[in-house]
Amino acid sequence: MKIAIVGYGTGGQAAALALSRDGHAVEVFEQAEQLRPIGAGFLLQPTGLAVLWELGLLDQALAQGRRIHRLHGENAAGRCVMDMRYEGLDARLFGLGMQRSSLFEILRDAWEGHADVHTGTRIVAIEDEGRRLRDAAGATHGPFDLVVVADGAASKLRAAVGEPRLDRPYPWGALWCLLPEGQWPWPGELRQRYRQARQMAGFLPVGGRPGDPTPMLSFFWSLPAAELGQWDVEGLPAWQARVSALWPQCAPWVQGITEAGQLARAVYRDAIPAAWSRGRVALLGDAAHAMSPQLGQGVNMALMDALALRDALRAHDDLGLALADYGRGRRAHVAVYQFWSRWLTPLFQSRLDAVAGLRDLTFLPLGTMPGGRGQMLRVLTGTQRGWFGRLALPPAFLTRLQG
Repeated sequence: MKIAIVGYGTGGQAAALALSRDGHAVEVFEQAEQLRPIGAGFLLQPTGLAVLWELGLLDQALAQGRRIHRLHGENAAGRCVMDMRYEGLDARLFGLGMQRSSLFEILRDAWEGHADVHTGTRIVAIEDEGRRLRDAAGATHGPFDLVVVADGAASKLRAAVGEPRLDRPYPWGALWCLLPEGQWPWPGELRQRYRQARQMAGFLPVGGRPGDPTPMLSFFWSLPAAELGQWDVEGLPAWQARVSALWPQCAPWVQGITEAGQLARAVYRDAIPAAWSRGRVALLGDAAHAMSPQLGQGVNMALMDALALRDALRAHDDLGLALADYGRGRRAHVAVYQFWSRWLTPLFQSRLDAVAGLRDLTFLPLGTMPGGRGQMLRVLTGTQRGWFGRLALPPAFLTRLQG
């Protein structure tokens, strides 16, 4: 088929690679003037790693990223609030902290067609029953047999499959940047510290990138979205003092931020579409399931979407049946993560001090209970399917991780 992909983020990249390998003619439209990653770092879960393994890119990712074996959160007094270890679910499993630029370059270089991406092209409408695209300059593109909408959490094309059931911004956002790892004391852990739910700082080791092996940390600082535009009014030294007061051990790294421009601003949305497809149009990535980053599943879900779409097209000659199968399968997996993301976010980003106090008292004990521990670890690794199901990882992939 002739397939258009709108958006060249992680989901669009993976879909372009997977679908073109199956012989489809793929054409990608990206509104940015240049192909480049956006963001500092993220945590690839076993589900995302399994997709890279399927695409033959796992070894490259492992060579660049940093293996993460534990997620640890504590309150401002240093009391442990959260302690999750992958080995509690399966000794072979781990996460992989990566710089966004690393994964971007790995996926880009794996697809020969990246040189032909239509950059600087903002698609504003899908016309002719999904056969053609119209860009902001008024030009039309097509015809296409399938249009894949992968234009992110703030998708302007999401409504092409129907009015979404939910589409709203989160009231809290974050500041992000990369810092040299140096003598970081927890190289195999994602570390977070909280003051109630009003302040949250985190450090994730994300390894190096192609051409630059310097190991880095992805740092984030939570704050209300309304304050993102003026967070530095007080001056950088005053802000650094606040962060260091929350987490004194991290002061040397925070002092490495020498200008406000080093910190990128991020906002988040909660979006549940009415359907994942309509006619010749299908949603993928954050356009299909935008959620807060609390569960760290965005990149992983986008990778899984791309592979699921490829497999659905392989399984059905009829496009309608293929897209229905794709949406049904992905919705069954994603829905529980959207639910937990929506309800857990106020525990970590809000002004609800009583709720945060309850979190500090109950979160760790729940994670030590046999039933609760397994549920939390499956949600962490992306292997929870629905409320009671489990997503099986390929045995050959698990053997590769063990090796």
